[in-house]
Amino acid sequence: MNRYFGPQGRVSVVIPTLNEAGRIGPLIESLRRERELREIIVADGGSTDDTASIAERLGTRLVTSDRGRGQQLRAGAAAARGEFLLFLHADSVFPQGGLSAITEVLGHNAGVAGGNFQVVFDGDTRFARWLTAIYAWIRRFALYYGDSGIFVRRAVYEALGGFQPIALMEDYEFVRRLERAGTTCCIGNPRLVASSRRFEERQPATMITIWALIQVLYWAGISPERLARMYSRNARGSDQRASMRRQS
Repeated sequence: MNRYFGPQGRVSVVIPTLNEAGRIGPLIESLRRERELREIIVADGGSTDDTASIAERLGTRLVTSDRGRGQQLRAGAAAARGEFLLFLHADSVFPQGGLSAITEVLGHNAGVAGGNFQVVFDGDTRFARWLTAIYAWIRRFALYYGDSGIFVRRAVYEALGGFQPIALMEDYEFVRRLERAGTTCCIGNPRLVASSRRFEERQPATMITIWALIQVLYWAGISPERLARMYSRNARGSDQRASMRRQS
């Protein structure tokens, strides 16, 4: 089986997946064109579609773990061999030259521990444009999430203890520790395209309210497991309401 690993590359890309057969192929193909690629690791949480078979056919390293993004990110990083790590959502559209931008920043600035990409949310809607603006604004306060493509030196990642296998807020929890570890940067060119799909057919105001509430409750010390149950109940309710609207 052909494998598209570049031993000379410096970046290991870790992609957590769960039933992403429709999206994982194009993302892998775009990453394969990056000259700084060391390897692609797909950390699957038990997909029941063709995600795993597509990933293997395209030559990635497939790692399986218990379901949950924190668990999957941790398992994928444990298998990585690159000098730098990039954690990428499966529904991202990765920009050409993105890995070179990471190695340019980390390779020439020893004091930079890691960072993320400036994000553009897909979809030609007012809400997508608003979300793009909000992400740019909160980054000024060193606040960013997994859908912005978090990257880090592997040595720093290991020193920090990596992603924690928690049920929710695993990206925020890691970023807080990363920000304390040293200087971080946000790559503005090229920009990463993130998916707006989790907002589709849901009330944007409700989604943002829940997101803000979960953030506040996390700061207040509510456990990630309890917050995950709250988020899941809201998502199921939104999906049921959307289904009823389609049928009416």
